[in-house]
Amino acid sequence: MDYVALLRFRSSVSGAERDAALGRRAAWQYPAGLRVIAEYWPMASDVTVVSIFNTDDMAAIMEFELEWSNVFDISITPAVPANEGLRIGGDVMGRLRRLQP
Repeated sequence: MDYVALLRFRSSVSGAERDAALGRRAAWQYPAGLRVIAEYWPMASDVTVVSIFNTDDMAAIMEFELEWSNVFDISITPAVPANEGLRIGGDVMGRLRRLQP
């Protein structure tokens, strides 16, 4: 399954801790079993890192989150590509009782 992780620096994290986290990221590798699709560092004040990955291993997700939770607030959610979402959405909409005549 695909997932999107949004990482935001915790408000309590100092500038020095942010700099150290960037240095730590340079040497860090994603956990085994977690296949990276993309990682972005948005030029935004609210989200610091967007990581898109695929895995069937919940332990790999937990390792990723625990590795970085000391400096980031992390939100990880399942996701599907747009074309799959459109296909699934059409199927689901056709089954919704509230939309039946």
